[in-house]
Amino acid sequence: MPQRRMLVMTDGHLDVFVAKTAVSLLRYCADEVVAVLDAQHAGADLASIVDVQTHVPIVDSVAAALPLQPDHLVIGVANPGGILPPAWRATIIEALANGMDVINGLHTLLTDDEELVRCAADHGRRIHDLRRVTRTYPIGSGKAAGTRARRILTVGTDCNVGKMLASIELARDLTSRGHAARFVATGQTGVLVAGHGEVIDAVKSDFVSGAVETLVLEADEEGVEFIVVEGQGAMLHPGFSGVTLGLMHGVLPDRMILCHQPSRQFMRHTRIPVPALDESIALHQQLLAPIHASRVVAVALNCVGMSPQQIRESIDQTQRATGGMPAADCARTGVEPLTDALLESLA
Repeated sequence: MPQRRMLVMTDGHLDVFVAKTAVSLLRYCADEVVAVLDAQHAGADLASIVDVQTHVPIVDSVAAALPLQPDHLVIGVANPGGILPPAWRATIIEALANGMDVINGLHTLLTDDEELVRCAADHGRRIHDLRRVTRTYPIGSGKAAGTRARRILTVGTDCNVGKMLASIELARDLTSRGHAARFVATGQTGVLVAGHGEVIDAVKSDFVSGAVETLVLEADEEGVEFIVVEGQGAMLHPGFSGVTLGLMHGVLPDRMILCHQPSRQFMRHTRIPVPALDESIALHQQLLAPIHASRVVAVALNCVGMSPQQIRESIDQTQRATGGMPAADCARTGVEPLTDALLESLA
């Protein structure tokens, strides 16, 4: 993928959860991000806000970013429902007029907006809707169970708890140990970071498992040893359970990594309590059991906002709650215990 110079827009939504696209780009594509556009935080220390070490500046407008020569404006948020804030249209038009392509991961498809399409054409720019599905997928058939590669899926006690991060870190660590591993992106941020994949929640529901199955089979054709698939949603979340089950049936994982935020009491955007770890582990294993034997082998924690002592305590509590299952925070304590657990379980 050619090097980009990205201006990432979070205007009014700069936090580690809503602005997860921006945070992930800062973590994994930092050399391509020239600035974050957020008028409410302009001039502030970005690292202290998003919990990622970075010296990228925060600017208050497209005009303020122009000296940094951005060539892409990226919509850096994943808000509930994926709806474009109406006030952002003017910023998108200004970016197009100043020579930037636009990358959009929201459910609102900018290429359905005649004014924006016309503006892009007038200035010779392009709009990339990451949730525009351009392929035709089959209905799932369980073919993933026949891959030569071992299939790993991240699942979660809730949505937005770090499944993408855990998947990327696990694939990277496997690779660093000499194993051929392929990260399969299934969300807009993962696709943007990896440069390939499919935004699964934009696929028609009947074809979700078939789409994931297709991605897995294509990865297997590369001759890799491990296929690490980015999970989505949460099995018990009333808003996002459908995509989770579709992923599970499409991947038919040999092993799963459970992702969990210890400080979260209720599932996101609900008043439904986050399920207990042992209940969640049993649920995921039981759901797959009639089709393909699988098990959870480790827990990836998201300890954002916690002190080092609190993180250590959370890891210890997690291990006690799961009968000694390995646990780690991939971003803060390292993914190595999860990789160790995975490889040991497959030995």
